[in-house]
Amino acid sequence: MKKVNQNLIAGLDIGTHNIRMAVGQMYQPENGGKMQLQLLGASAVASEGIKKGAISSIEDAVSSISACLERVERLVGVPVDHVWVGISDPHILTQASKGVVAVSKANSEITEEDINRALEAARTISTPLNYEVLHVLPRSFNIDGQTDIKDPIGMTGIRLEVDTHIILGATTQIKNLTKAVYRAGLEIDDLVLSILATAEAVATKRQRELGVVIVDIGGSMTSIAVFEGGDVLQTAAIPIGSEHITNDLAIGLRTSVDIAERVKIEYGECMADLVSKNSDIDLATVGAASKELVKRKYVSEIIEARVEEILQKVDEELRRIGRSGLLPAGVVLTGAGSKLPGLTEMIKKYLRLPATMGAPVDFYSITEKVNDPSFSTAVGLVQWGSNMQFSAMRGSGSSGVSKSGDLTKKLGGFFTQIKHWSKSLLP
Repeated sequence: MKKVNQNLIAGLDIGTHNIRMAVGQMYQPENGGKMQLQLLGASAVASEGIKKGAISSIEDAVSSISACLERVERLVGVPVDHVWVGISDPHILTQASKGVVAVSKANSEITEEDINRALEAARTISTPLNYEVLHVLPRSFNIDGQTDIKDPIGMTGIRLEVDTHIILGATTQIKNLTKAVYRAGLEIDDLVLSILATAEAVATKRQRELGVVIVDIGGSMTSIAVFEGGDVLQTAAIPIGSEHITNDLAIGLRTSVDIAERVKIEYGECMADLVSKNSDIDLATVGAASKELVKRKYVSEIIEARVEEILQKVDEELRRIGRSGLLPAGVVLTGAGSKLPGLTEMIKKYLRLPATMGAPVDFYSITEKVNDPSFSTAVGLVQWGSNMQFSAMRGSGSSGVSKSGDLTKKLGGFFTQIKHWSKSLLP
């Protein structure tokens, strides 16, 4: 393998319980084959100063980010100075918008500049108080009445319209997150909605074309993104995650949260019907001070009740857009909370969809750590950044990436300038 350039691509996933970072680089085989992404290292540390996906203490958050950065730099052997940062917030808002422009060229040929102007026109919306635009994701284009156009570049027309899916983030959360990353000594390439980055890592282009929902079960929340025809139909955050399962177990078993967490990891099962009524768990084997027997079936019933609630919320989001039970590629599960045994069977039962465990695809790695579902977002951020870097090196449009990746490449430079300008205003 030979290096294309020396620029590293880093993704930073700031979660409620853990901060994860992955670092990669674009490579090209010596035989001149297709460029590919190689992951050089990944690391995770317990997070402090983060509550429900939001910064609760900047100093503690900076300390945790710095600790994770130090570990990664030790692994890759060179300094990391800029990152793509994932943002997850239960208060994310979405809305549809349309942008309309006149084609600028005298010969009426549509260029990338026309597309960018149309996207900027769609971006000029009235945002709710204390919210700002994170992403403007194009769904389809319309040229002089011809609808459902995916790529209008090179086509001829007078009037260009674009239908978009706009994602809004809380300004306070964005500023606090940005400040914490800057104080850790890192430049921000851009902020990316975490579930969109996760989709870059675990969902194939064909799955996004057919129709798929990505379900990322984190510590404090469950994030979902629905794709169809290669476009984002819906994104949502459900404020229930794997820590709620742990808390339920702690209450139900009348034990500590730490012991409940070990019971969940070592003996957890989502489908109570699959557990024998005679199977017992001795809490002393997971850290209890004395011998205490509990029924494993009772543990599974507690877990099943909470998981069923999460899946009901997911189905509500699918019903809202008319896709309940109607996504051919089904559900792709990821996140630290997705490793519970029996979860895919529960999804098939309650959501009436096929279900698979998601793992990062389309990259080469020297570490097995990145195959863990909990690293999907960090890896996805690296892939998101590599899409933009690869496009810049080619000097033209993209192929083989999702619509969200296309948008990053089209507007990435603009947003990066805005982020760097905003940094100068921070104390």
